[in-house]
Formats: sequence, structure tokens, C-alpha cells
Amino acid sequence: MSDHFDAAFLRTIRHEGGLSLDPNDRGNWTSGVIGQGELKGTKYGIASHIYPDLDVRNLTLEQAKELYRRDYWDRAGCDRLEDEDIAAKVFDLAVNGGIRRAVEILQAAINFLTPREREVTLDGSLGPGTAAAANALDPRDLLLALKGEHYVFYRGLVQSG
Repeated sequence: MSDHFDAAFLRTIRHEGGLSLDPNDRGNWTSGVIGQGELKGTKYGIASHIYPDLDVRNLTLEQAKELYRRDYWDRAGCDRLEDEDIAAKVFDLAVNGGIRRAVEILQAAINFLTPREREVTLDGSLGPGTAAAANALDPRDLLLALKGEHYVFYRGLVQSG
């Protein structure tokens, strides 16, 4: 088990801002619907529609860090990944696209680099098989494949939207 969380958190939090109370951002509303519920905002990337009972305005960076560890790092299983860069990328994908999607992107990257008979199941779960397969690959190759699969996924969203 690795513990690259602190480094991964620092990478991700660089892109997350301070308090935002933009009424046109659904994430700032406790209901997740613009104009419905309470406008509590988003801070450090922690959005009111995900945490409607949280006092977002007074959220400290340390509290945000605890939420990121519990709700993204731990739930995604990032501690099973030995390489710091791979763990950080999967964590960032989980924060921005959801845990299941992040792990599916990792699994697709693994399968891109792996012979068919050793492919992992695309199930969105970073269990022992996925972790072992990821950790057995050259981290530089896996990171490139991971970035490629990330691009393919988001490119598909743009083309379908």
C-alpha cells in the first residue's frame, strides 16, 4: 500500500479555487439545480450540491483535505497504486469525473498495454486484480496510456454534446 495522498492532493487543489457563489453554477446550490435550494457555494472544489449540509463558506483547507481523502482517494482505492504519478492522476480523475469513471479509465489504459488474455475487467472497481495489473506495468507507459484514455473519454463527451 502506498500513501501518496499528500502529493496528489497538492496537485489537484492547485486547480480548485476559493469560495465561489456564482448563482449560475448548479454546484453552488444545495439541490444541484440552479435557483433551487440554498446558494452555499463551492470552495476548494467542494460543492454544495455534493455536500448540502456542509458550511462551505467556513470550510478550511484542512477540512477539504479530509473530505478529499475519505470520499475520493480512499473510495477510489488510490492507495493500492504504487506509483505516485499514477495514483495522483486517478485521484484527480475521481475528483473531476467520479470514482467509477476514473477507475474505468485506468482499467482501459491497463488493457491498452496488456495482452488480451491478461486484460482486467472494466468494472470501475480498483480491486486487487486491477491494482496488481497497474503496478506490474511501466509507470511511464501507463501514465501515457491513462492520459490518452482520459482524452478519449472527454473527447467523446464533446462530440456527443
